[in-house]
Amino acid sequence: MFGLEPGLGYAVAASLILGVYLFCIKRYFSDYPSTVYVTVTFAMSLLWYLPIAAVASDGGLLPAGFGAPGVGMFALTVGGSILAFLASFRAIAVGDVSYVAPISKIVAVFVLPIELVFLNEQLSAVQIAGVLVATAAVYVANYEPGKLLDPFVRAVHSRPAQLALASAAIFGVVDVGKRVLTQELRVPPETFNLVLFAAVPLTLAPLAARRWPDRTGGVRSDLHLFAGVGLLLAVAEHFVMLAFSTLSASLASPVVNTQAVVAVLLGGVVLGEENFRVRLVAAAFAIAGVTMITVG
Repeated sequence: MFGLEPGLGYAVAASLILGVYLFCIKRYFSDYPSTVYVTVTFAMSLLWYLPIAAVASDGGLLPAGFGAPGVGMFALTVGGSILAFLASFRAIAVGDVSYVAPISKIVAVFVLPIELVFLNEQLSAVQIAGVLVATAAVYVANYEPGKLLDPFVRAVHSRPAQLALASAAIFGVVDVGKRVLTQELRVPPETFNLVLFAAVPLTLAPLAARRWPDRTGGVRSDLHLFAGVGLLLAVAEHFVMLAFSTLSASLASPVVNTQAVVAVLLGGVVLGEENFRVRLVAAAFAIAGVTMITVG
């Protein structure tokens, strides 16, 4: 894709699609309880992904010798994905997408230490600097004229910021898990996505049923919108897993999470969210940081 090696091309494609996906959450679904939104969207993604998996799969669903360690990694990665998606959706629902996106997408800040400690990845000086620059995005996203430390105080006490940071931390663990599953354990990308898209609605359905909207039309009236975001998510997650199957998480994760730029641009231009220029600078910090991580 555009001269990039395949893994990077998949990561870039995923980031563009996921940026639109984040915008759609805020534009069309912020009134829904997080459990209802995630349950219905992932069920739609599963329906879309079945033919994608059938076409893309070129072998068995699991490699020979797949055992207990793989099952444990699957449970950790899928379970973490559920928690991270819920936190991310809730953060966007209660906060401006152009505020939440730069914070929630500094996943590389968490990925790098995990790979460094557990997978013996080497961290260069440029990558360390990139982590610091990406972290600065949190400060800039919260900046308003005042005292120097006020943005950090706001981030600590802001519910959207707390949820966004939590989702970033969990996604950091999840992204490393995806790399381990697809590279070390040789699980096909299609297998992971099929399990993910099936496990999420099955796990959350009882909770979603308790908060099912009773307004006129409800989910049924928005079913076409759910089908649309379900398709976006299905295609994007397929590209994500293809990227993680060929790249280290330290490289794939920051590229995928440049989706924040797309979300910030759409949130500011289409929704007219406040402080757009400041948050665009925050997105630029995040992108600059992850770019340094990538090229370092």
